Parts: sequence; C-alpha cells; structure tokens
Amino acid sequence: MVHLFQVFIISVLCAVAFSQDYPAKPAYPAQGGGYKQPAYEPGMPYNFNYAVQDDYSYNNFAQQESSDGKITSGQYKVLLPDGRTQIVTYKADDYTGFVSDVQYEGVAKYPEYKPSGYQAGAAPYPAKQNYQPKY
Repeated sequence: MVHLFQVFIISVLCAVAFSQDYPAKPAYPAQGGGYKQPAYEPGMPYNFNYAVQDDYSYNNFAQQESSDGKITSGQYKVLLPDGRTQIVTYKADDYTGFVSDVQYEGVAKYPEYKPSGYQAGAAPYPAKQNYQPKY
C-alpha cells in the first residue's frame, strides 16, 4: 500500500512538472516600426467669388478669395439683421496664421419699443356639478 502511494505521488509530481504550457504565439504579426511623415502637395493658386442678393428674404452676402499657393487672402460681407453690413477681410499664411479685420458699415436700426397691454387669460372651465340621485 505504501509502495502504491509513493508511485501515485511520483506520478502526480511528474505530471505537474511536464504540464507547463508552451508560450502562446501572437494572434497578429507585429506591426512595422516608425511613422512615415505624409508628403504634402504644394498649394495651388486659385481665385473665386460669389454674391447673393435677395431683397424678398433679406439675404445679402458675398465672398471673394484668392491664393497664390502660399498666401490666401479674401473678404466676405454679410447683411446683419440690424441693417448693418459686416465686412471681414482676412489673410492666412504659414508664418502669421489666420489674421482677420472685422468692420461694420451703416448704423444699427432697431424697432421702437411699444409696450403691449395686459391681456387676461381665458376664462376657467365651469365647476363640475356632482350628480345627485333623486328619489
């Protein structure tokens, strides 16, 4: 009986010793190292403008922009609800970034204040009459 117990213990120890796992292989291959700087295309010269004037809907705005490939400059105008025209002139380049100048033409016009009179709320519903049986 002792001999059988010793064989059992030795077999358990051997099983534990030989049961080590192999190192797991990665599921995906390793990525390549480093970051490749993207190649930027040089800027292309362009020039465009547009304008909208619709008196019925009070839409009045325009934009003009041009670029030589390095420096972009332009201007846009917008008719504001108070009657003034906002004019934004801008320039953008790699050295100074975006620089704008905002100006306003005209004088702001607001409607004259007219206080409204007090208006009472609607009349309440009539009180609910409880049903009373008659005998």
